Amino acid sequence: MKLRSRATVVIGLLAAGTVAAVTAFTVVGSAGIADPGPIAMALPAAARTSFPGLTAATGEPELASIGAAHPRAGQILQASGPFDDRFVLEDATFSGSAVSGVVRVTSDVSDVLELQVLAGFYDRQGKFLGTSRFVHHLGADGHAHAGAPQLREKFTVQVPADMAHRAVSVAIGVPVLVNE
Repeated sequence: MKLRSRATVVIGLLAAGTVAAVTAFTVVGSAGIADPGPIAMALPAAARTSFPGLTAATGEPELASIGAAHPRAGQILQASGPFDDRFVLEDATFSGSAVSGVVRVTSDVSDVLELQVLAGFYDRQGKFLGTSRFVHHLGADGHAHAGAPQLREKFTVQVPADMAHRAVSVAIGVPVLVNE
């Protein structure tokens, strides 16, 4: 028997059992007989889905291209990611303490619902030091936009304190981009 057919039968039996219990309670109650107390019904176990070989994600999304970029001192590179065909990075600048710029969405005319900009920082020899990120949630902490859809999102990613004064270049990528 197919899962859908089983579910239909179980739901039907539960509904019939509920009707029978309510009817019995009403008849017993109206005949002046004492209340029999709560009626226990067994419910089927919850359905579980599994995909062999698929592990649930943990932590924040990363980009393998960030650690492999190796920009020269003073350089800002765009690291490749899954949404590169949906945005353009504009006005990127690196002050030594933060990288900032604009993500301009080119794929749709709708508000940006979720956005993460991941920045990888590098030392003078091009050695990868680590990452930090900018996170945008539509409507959260002053990120509400009134009027026409907002297709440009300004970002700033601070260099983490443990990398301060060592970070001289950066690679920027977008691991999360959700719009309507």
